[in-house]
Amino acid sequence: MTHSAPRPTAVSRLKLSGLYAITPEHPDPGATLADQVEQAILGGARVVQYRDKSGDGRRRRAEARSLLGVCRRHGVPLIVNDDVELTAAVGADGVHLGRDDMEPATARRRLGRGTLIGISCYNKLENAERAQALGADYVAFGRFFPSASKPGAVPADLELLQRARTALHLPIVAIGGISPQNSGPLVAAGADMLAVIDALFGRADIRAAAQAFTDLFPTEEP
Repeated sequence: MTHSAPRPTAVSRLKLSGLYAITPEHPDPGATLADQVEQAILGGARVVQYRDKSGDGRRRRAEARSLLGVCRRHGVPLIVNDDVELTAAVGADGVHLGRDDMEPATARRRLGRGTLIGISCYNKLENAERAQALGADYVAFGRFFPSASKPGAVPADLELLQRARTALHLPIVAIGGISPQNSGPLVAAGADMLAVIDALFGRADIRAAAQAFTDLFPTEEP
């Protein structure tokens, strides 16, 4: 019988705001993925999502456990992309679901009330309203700019964020081609978090890249 690590109490109280780091499909071979993720956290990443679409289940479990260890040390939640069973197997803090994944209510029954569930809503406010009604913990919209990871993704705009900020009481994540240079208007329009892959992990200095995003958000009072 295997035992997953207990979830830190800090995660349940964490305000979902700031940089949402998403791991790359092909990380820099010069450092381990765990080391790269730690650099992102040291630069201010508030959430880490493990995203790997390969079918190598053994490697994915090992990587997810390694990342979970890093996230635990820093009190940052680890979210698993798409895979509810992997989330349960390693004891990750949450799962992120898209349109072709498990229904949120089914995921909640499988993972329990203490697990974060995020939902991709693309460019549809009605998707987010449904996700909210089904008990999602946050919603994500995008792509807002051309994206190397999802070049065919539907475009979203600032007006969508403004409408969502009024209609929803959930944290809102913006994703898609985001950089420190183009993300200011997204935060101003209502994005609580910026989800980033290439403009973070594709940079030589990951910590500095993360800090550039972190600086876009107001400093929280102690």
